[in-house]
Amino acid sequence: MSDEDGVQLEARLEEQEAFDPPEEFVEQANVSEKSIYEEFEENWPECWEQAADLLDWEESYDEVLDASNPPFYEWFTDGKLNASANCLDRHLDERGDEAAIEWVGEPLEEGNRTYTYEDLHREVNEFAAALREMGVGEDDVVTMYMPMIPELPIAMLACARIGAPHSVVFAGFSADALATRMNAADSEYLVTCDGYYRRGDPLDHLNKANDGLAGVEHFVSDAVVVERLRDGDGFGHDLADDQRTYADLVAEQAGETVEPVERDAEDMLFLMYTSGTTGQPKGVKHTTGGYLSWAAWTSQAVLDIEPEDTYFCSADIGWITGHSYIVYGPLALGTTTMMYEGTPDYPERDRLWEIVEEYEANQLYTAPTAIRAFMKWGSEYPDRHDLSSLRLLGTVGEPINPRAWKWYYKHIGDKSCPIVDTWWQTETGGMMVTTLPGIGTMKPGSAGPPLPGVDAQIVDTDGTQVDAGRAGYLTVQKPWPGMLRTLYKNDERYIDEYWREYSDTDSDDMEDWVYFPEDGAKIDDDGYITVLGRVDDVINVSGHRLGTMEIESAIVGVEGVAEAAVVGGDHEVKGEAVYAYVITEEGYEGGDGLRLRVVGGIEDAIGPIARPESVVFTPELPKTRSGKIMRRLLEDIANNDELGDTSTLRNPDVVEDIAASVSDD
Repeated sequence: MSDEDGVQLEARLEEQEAFDPPEEFVEQANVSEKSIYEEFEENWPECWEQAADLLDWEESYDEVLDASNPPFYEWFTDGKLNASANCLDRHLDERGDEAAIEWVGEPLEEGNRTYTYEDLHREVNEFAAALREMGVGEDDVVTMYMPMIPELPIAMLACARIGAPHSVVFAGFSADALATRMNAADSEYLVTCDGYYRRGDPLDHLNKANDGLAGVEHFVSDAVVVERLRDGDGFGHDLADDQRTYADLVAEQAGETVEPVERDAEDMLFLMYTSGTTGQPKGVKHTTGGYLSWAAWTSQAVLDIEPEDTYFCSADIGWITGHSYIVYGPLALGTTTMMYEGTPDYPERDRLWEIVEEYEANQLYTAPTAIRAFMKWGSEYPDRHDLSSLRLLGTVGEPINPRAWKWYYKHIGDKSCPIVDTWWQTETGGMMVTTLPGIGTMKPGSAGPPLPGVDAQIVDTDGTQVDAGRAGYLTVQKPWPGMLRTLYKNDERYIDEYWREYSDTDSDDMEDWVYFPEDGAKIDDDGYITVLGRVDDVINVSGHRLGTMEIESAIVGVEGVAEAAVVGGDHEVKGEAVYAYVITEEGYEGGDGLRLRVVGGIEDAIGPIARPESVVFTPELPKTRSGKIMRRLLEDIANNDELGDTSTLRNPDVVEDIAASVSDD
């Protein structure tokens, strides 16, 4: 192909607004019949028997949905099952010698670990026996404060085996966050570790865990400590009298087996704490039957997972994505799921692609934040590796702009992998809005239609559906199996936070209740939904409410821009003004020319009303350890306020650098 032909192909790719899945993919896809949408609509809610059928039930359920007490819906009522048995025991005959977890640790010289289904079953049983020996019983909440090490999913499945809900706290959270969550959950048990590795350096985790335990207001039983660090990398910890090592506990129970506890479909499987509007974290309750069936069905239908696959999700199990799409969904289907302890750019910026090539991963599910970083680093890094094993790509966590989507499609998927751009939340348990990869045309920047059986609608403030092309509020009009059941010990807050926007709370009629996830969105003539971001992520410029996501999407559509964050700053005339913080791609420099193109891109996409007051170029943005941009600090800079707490950032120095840059301008 000549250089001129290559340029023409690139131009066509940039202009293309829709992409069909490759015929080769469609031929082998788990779901490829378009009639599934109509079938699920006509046969709702019984259509969700298809999800339940992916699991083994000790006792079959009486009815698919009990909607007699909305919004406290119950799914697969009176059914009995065990999540650990569904993820392990039932695969042993056919998949016992196959890999269940491929764990890739960060220190390259240490080597990685493979757990077959037999291995995982054995260690889960041994740790389940250890937990019982410690006094953990059915319905006791066990807190886990651990990084991406294999003992985390082992502990989760061991808890599920004995009927004890788990509450995983992200390892990057502070000691205070741990204490707050243990207090809220009345959790008397903690599983943690001595430390872990980040970018080649050992990090002290036990000291933080001990500080958190000091803030727990009730009795805490023996804590379990996984010794992750190697000899010489430790921090001289001496375990307290009420702390036991994971290795010793498992060794004491060597060869022990624990009969899986029968759990009712509506029994709690786990708690997941998420941010709340009042500042207090919310304990989202997920149950055994509905959640597990939803995780399994979406893993099969959307991620196209087969037992023979090696599936790679780059998320952290400390978040819901890791729960649903590293642990429960893939293992329920009997596939090989991958865990990676490290970062995508250590020791080199091709680390992720090196792993994909080495393990011949078939699916990659990652975040737009990561994809924008890959773009910034350049295509030469994935180009070094054979990524032809990939069959499907996915994105999760936030909307992906069209430019990043097309880069991912071309440079990672070689234009032969469908991309599923998925919208969902901690509260939904799994995916809600996305294309089905074996059916749907993909539109870069748009998540896609609601999944079959999901009644997602875009409405105005009165609850009326908006016209195509208009922005409104994303709502879910019918319940679904993976939904949260309530907030832990706070039914009233559950209703207030999720169900009162368009509902009559005195009604027992399911149709009067609407789930409101607090995201803005718009819908096109084909029923494709584009998520615009949180409804509170808006800037009010002269009475015009502008979504930050929409402005950011316009900015990253400008050639030379890798990433952007937009916040509102105080303005004497407008009330608020737009402030844009921009990271350039490798090979581009921030300057007046690019600044003018950024302003022009915003005005072309949204209008002059969104013209930014300031465009600040910066090599980094302030991000938490989980990768979320801390816009509050950027607002402090825009308003010339005293900077707030930066202790939760993975790069705290960047805030002062940005503030200094703004002052110089």
